Amino acid sequence: MAVSKEELLKRLSDGVVDMEEDDVIAACQEYVAAGYPAFDGIMGGLVDGMNRASQLYEDEEYYVTDVLLCSDAMYEGLNILRPHLPSDEAGKEKIKGVIGVVEGDTHDIGKNLVKIMMETAGFEMVDLGRDVPLQRFVDKAREVNASFVCMATLMTTTMGGMGTVIELLTAAGMREEVKVIIGGGPISQKFADIIGADGYSPNAVEAVKLIKGLLNVA
Repeated sequence: MAVSKEELLKRLSDGVVDMEEDDVIAACQEYVAAGYPAFDGIMGGLVDGMNRASQLYEDEEYYVTDVLLCSDAMYEGLNILRPHLPSDEAGKEKIKGVIGVVEGDTHDIGKNLVKIMMETAGFEMVDLGRDVPLQRFVDKAREVNASFVCMATLMTTTMGGMGTVIELLTAAGMREEVKVIIGGGPISQKFADIIGADGYSPNAVEAVKLIKGLLNVA
């Protein structure tokens, strides 16, 4: 007897939440073989699971490492379902963002988490990694026509670099078109206000809400 679409969507969502890559892969293969729409599988299964995982993180029931494992399972599923998207969905232009840890800092777990949540929310993220030269944020934002830049640091000694990036964006004539949000252990809303950032987020979940609000997207 054929497995219903709803049952498979639940398996996809649960597989992501439970960090079970093999289960997600098997469920995706069954889902595709049954001829169900790939877009629904991504949104109603994989993304739903990632949203549940992010809520568990927000409720302090999951740690960062748990969410990273959930994301691994989600990406395994995406690799299977994405090729089956209708051409109009697959080719749909996504809002682009640039993300990285500022020069002098190599702590990137928080940055990675924000990237995952942003991609789950439908943004296309260009990850510059850690210890990123400040001019690179500006150059890459121009190159990919980014709508926003996310910067992170866990060190007080590198915080000033965030303000420098904003100055560089202004000097390049890009500041009006590019929203800037910042985050990390020593960062605060007060600091964001001082350097002229568009916003500060204390965690990955709030970062998504912040960017959606700044860009007026649902």
